Amino acid sequence: PWLPLTPHADLASIKVLSADPVRGEVILVLRAPPGIELPRHRTTGATTIYTVQGRWKFREHDWVAGPGSLVIEPAAACHTPVILGDGTDDAILFMTSDGELQLLDAEDRVIGIENWRTALDRYLAYCRANDLEPRNLTSQPCPTGC
Repeated sequence: PWLPLTPHADLASIKVLSADPVRGEVILVLRAPPGIELPRHRTTGATTIYTVQGRWKFREHDWVAGPGSLVIEPAAACHTPVILGDGTDDAILFMTSDGELQLLDAEDRVIGIENWRTALDRYLAYCRANDLEPRNLTSQPCPTGC
């Protein structure tokens, strides 16, 4: 299911595909409407973002990512994602992230943390609240023949 990204970004939502406690990795899809700014943050590990739909950028940079763009954020990068309001489609971003995403205030103080554990907790809480049977997001079945 699409999970609200509250309290960090009320109009954005995520679909958690995998939460790996061994590698500290989360794989998810982010959906956000045009014209919004997501919270400023710093990453503690690398993040890979593939743009499926929509256009977005980091406020701190001049480039713009559109459908088919691949962006790799290095560890310790600080930035503010902005979903451009020049289209009508929501931005859909496929993301993999290692480590933590540290949400920052105007003085770059950490005010929240997102990681594989918080993504899994958000998913399980949503399933409980909506009477859904949760999938196991922490391991994948072995392919046939292994």
